[in-house]
Amino acid sequence: MSLKEIKAAKVNDLKDGEMKAVSVGDGREILLTRIKDSYNALGANCTHYGAPLSEGVLCNGVIMCPWHHACFDAKTGNLLDPPARDSLPKYETKIAGDDIIVLVPEELETSRIPDMIKLNSSDNRNYVIVGGGAAGNAAAQSLREGGYTGKIMMITEENRFPYDRPNLSKDYLSGEAQPEWMPLRGEDFYKENGIEILFNRKVKGVDVAAKEIIFDDNNRMKYGKILLATGGVPRNINIPGANLKNIFYLRSFEDCDKIIEACKKASKAVVIGASFIGMEAAYSLHERKLNVTVVAPEEVPFKNIFGNEIGNLIKNLQEDHGIKFKLSTQLSKFEGDEKVGSVVLSNGEKIECDLVVIGIGVKPATDFIKGINLEKDGSIKVDEYLRADEDTFAAGDIATFPYNGNNIRIEHWRLAEQMGRIAGFNMAGKKIKFNKQPFFWTAQAGLNIRYAGYAKDWDETITWGNINSKEFITFLVKNNKVAAVIGSNRDAEVVAGEFLLLNNKMPSASDLKGKEIDLVGLVK
Repeated sequence: MSLKEIKAAKVNDLKDGEMKAVSVGDGREILLTRIKDSYNALGANCTHYGAPLSEGVLCNGVIMCPWHHACFDAKTGNLLDPPARDSLPKYETKIAGDDIIVLVPEELETSRIPDMIKLNSSDNRNYVIVGGGAAGNAAAQSLREGGYTGKIMMITEENRFPYDRPNLSKDYLSGEAQPEWMPLRGEDFYKENGIEILFNRKVKGVDVAAKEIIFDDNNRMKYGKILLATGGVPRNINIPGANLKNIFYLRSFEDCDKIIEACKKASKAVVIGASFIGMEAAYSLHERKLNVTVVAPEEVPFKNIFGNEIGNLIKNLQEDHGIKFKLSTQLSKFEGDEKVGSVVLSNGEKIECDLVVIGIGVKPATDFIKGINLEKDGSIKVDEYLRADEDTFAAGDIATFPYNGNNIRIEHWRLAEQMGRIAGFNMAGKKIKFNKQPFFWTAQAGLNIRYAGYAKDWDETITWGNINSKEFITFLVKNNKVAAVIGSNRDAEVVAGEFLLLNNKMPSASDLKGKEIDLVGLVK
């Protein structure tokens, strides 16, 4: 491969702990970082969705992406944290006088698959992952990254390789994303790394004491270690008419395809629930030119997550696009002749529709597990290493884990991938504590919101910027201490907020009230 020497920068252009994007010609860029006296040239864009990493934050040798908070080693480019799955390309550098010289190929790579050990046929161990979602997929990869050479069996009820589930209610349902965009990895990746996936297999029992899996056809499989990563199942509505056709729950790829097919002969839709799934689906159905009404018991969408102001902003933006809301409202029944034709509210109001999408949350899919005491909500309590017992691990939506002295359960995609990644390493013999700040994002009617931290409740909010202008950062405060940071169009500050929360260096609420503080500067 021919390489071209590029004078990328002067050695004094970067201070220790800084990064900058540098042009290498033809519209191409690389990312330069300086860690002490080490100058490093990496791919300039996140390997997840291509965000420019120079707009993120570098802290303690870690680069965090501005969009979805994937993390990379600032010296090596190695993947540290999802939702990215690949590392950054790394290019050779050298110093000539006061010039930083980078050797770049004619074609810059966009990503680099992490180093993974191969399956060894003489290793008789069999580690099983139940669930083919975010956590399971991340764990399969980190098992190989962590040096495990035995069998990996991933069991999924679906007929697909792991895919980008958050996109179902967003770009895929709206028609912007094509089916081929959705898989997290291609088939070759699993084959090359000895990851066997059992498709269309339903597990009806896991006997932890016997280390045995029982399938619905009564076949059984023994295992050495197991990761339970089954995620959630939609909460059902049990009212008259709930069995009519064209009433859908949105959880899987197949669910979404059925909704898309029904849209072809529909003009009116009702979405039940102002959850993230519900609200994102409402906008996506609007993008498919349907008249959409959202029915929910809440007074304000997301009031318990974002607060009144941001919740009302989202509602108002949806209404500006023609989406209607029936809030503080309960359902009575569905009506129709075989197929749903209307939704009847408890006040007697009737809303005509051709299809209904229900998004009222999920519950842990754990009913089949024996030998572990489940929590009241059906989740599995794990320790700081994500173990339920010595050889049983749990990750994702079903796991209740230690956080700031409490035990919590959170249904976030990135967090599920982070948990799966750490669980995989620990199954492989590492001993890595799970110490992460929760983070999630949502896209609502053209508004992108990032949320870092966790606030079950709060006693005050502090906002910089203007919420109605869609450019703001809001702090949720409990007892003068920031519990979570929410932002729109202030991505680097939300990244900085996550670093500050993680390192327990967030300024107090009192300090944040007087004037805006340079959060990114505090991190650096």
